[in-house]
Amino acid sequence: MALSDVLAGALVLAPMTKGSNLPFRRLCVELGARVLVSEMAVARRLKQKRRSEFALIRRAPDEPCFGVQLAGTSPDEMAWAAALVEARGADFVDVNLGCPIDHFTRKGLGAALARRPQRVRQIVEAMTRALSHAPVTVKIRLGWNDRDRNFLDVARAAVDGGAAAVFVHGRTRDARYRLPADWEAIGEVVRGLSVPVVGNGDILFQHDIAEARARSGAAGVMSARGALIKPWLFVEHAAGRDIDYTAEDRVALYRRYVALALEHWGDDAHGRERVREFTRWHLGFWCRYVPRRPDGTYPRMQEREPQPFARTPLEALLARNDAAALDWLADTLVDERAIDPSAAPAPSSSGGDEAREGALEARG
Repeated sequence: MALSDVLAGALVLAPMTKGSNLPFRRLCVELGARVLVSEMAVARRLKQKRRSEFALIRRAPDEPCFGVQLAGTSPDEMAWAAALVEARGADFVDVNLGCPIDHFTRKGLGAALARRPQRVRQIVEAMTRALSHAPVTVKIRLGWNDRDRNFLDVARAAVDGGAAAVFVHGRTRDARYRLPADWEAIGEVVRGLSVPVVGNGDILFQHDIAEARARSGAAGVMSARGALIKPWLFVEHAAGRDIDYTAEDRVALYRRYVALALEHWGDDAHGRERVREFTRWHLGFWCRYVPRRPDGTYPRMQEREPQPFARTPLEALLARNDAAALDWLADTLVDERAIDPSAAPAPSSSGGDEAREGALEARG
């Protein structure tokens, strides 16, 4: 099936450092995800045969459509890496032009590379020539900052080089995640290109998907934080309506993630420590779920509920974002113990939303 057909109406799981780990992608597939993208892999590190980088490009056997995201500045290295990941099962290969983190932009990667449209064209062209069947896509932001919003130039350069689709995160590099996504700008990309455009930003409920596509005309949408906060967003998308998961429903999902993670990393001391690390990280997003409010309104991605209303003690526990609660929940889930809200520790003062989102940005 052509990529344009796959992306039509799709809800795509975004590439995210840690977030789009293989067990989480498998969980999302079980919940209805049909297009998924790996964590960002650096082409040069793959060429150096780093085991940790090769782990990022591994495909789960049950992923319907799997893309691998690559980062690099050399057309030759990116072409080599593209051929490698195609041989290892990638259905499409994405170029990271949006990573905002200083560690990468100082090396010319991610959002820094997007400041060089001509080099973008050369990289996409080299990758396209190196591949036998997997199409090349790019993921861009709107620009470096509000004074340098060159998104149309970058998108057109990529398409000129052979890109089959463009994913657009509706924020600039400087905006990170602080401002609402600009879906009107995403619409400009839709109207300016001849290939499918998938928009990304602030997708938390099914009604957000419908509104975003109506505003922009995008072929599909991509979700990062929204899918981390509520993985059943894919269930909502398939059903075409918002769905409220109870606290018990959510715990069952989290336990399923742990089971998939143990299968992936191993049920020994080392594997369980890895599972605990990732479960603890995911809990930092899972705690942010807030259902439809009693007055009928919905929370937005950029809004934080200072004291989320809770209908049950278990729901109140799952809404806590302090370190004591997150650590206790991670231990309890990984140790497969019953979750008793009355046994949870008293709240601590630390949570860490900004630290988690900084990690999410690093390779997404």
